[in-house]
Amino acid sequence: MGRRSGEVSQMTGNLFLDILIIAIIVLVIAGAVFLVVRFGDFESPQRRAGRLGEQYATRVISEVLNEGDALFTNVGVYADDKETELDNVIVNSRGVFIIEVKNYSGELYGYAGDYEWLQTKHSSGGNFYQKTVKNPIKQVNRQVHILSRFLKENDINVWIEGYAFMTEHNAPYSHSHILENQYDIDRAVHPKDGQKLSKGTRKRIVELLEQLINQQEQE
Repeated sequence: MGRRSGEVSQMTGNLFLDILIIAIIVLVIAGAVFLVVRFGDFESPQRRAGRLGEQYATRVISEVLNEGDALFTNVGVYADDKETELDNVIVNSRGVFIIEVKNYSGELYGYAGDYEWLQTKHSSGGNFYQKTVKNPIKQVNRQVHILSRFLKENDINVWIEGYAFMTEHNAPYSHSHILENQYDIDRAVHPKDGQKLSKGTRKRIVELLEQLINQQEQE
């Protein structure tokens, strides 16, 4: 009888432990769901740094715009069975300009023709990190192609310039399409020579970009 009673007690204890574990798991899941609903999706440090870099760049770009310049941010474009998102697009009387923002920290190594650069950095704890990152020149060239194809599909044929804005001023080499400060941005989007867009063409491009943004917001 004593043995039977002990077995029952052990089974009861195991059952209680199982229930306790399940209850803890449920509470953890419920807490995670609450945090997502309350504060949105979890944002990694890398993603947060990128978002803050884009916000900083947009503010810097906005400060150099002239009257009549139009700035669009985070524009999704699809053409030629390819899609991309443009950090910043400026449309003015001198043309159409894409500015891709890169908030790469540490030291960068690479060349214009490389598809990837090498990024090295030291953490606050003294650890050494090394990884490859996208070459923004290659990236922005692809963006220029897609936006150009999109405009041609809408009967607009204009030359588009693409630039990479390095917010940490740490480009591995000098390049005419790498921007590192506000002066560079102003010079890039307000060239003294080159094409001139008519008001009609500018208006049509602005309308198309606004349509793309409206479509994104409705999805």
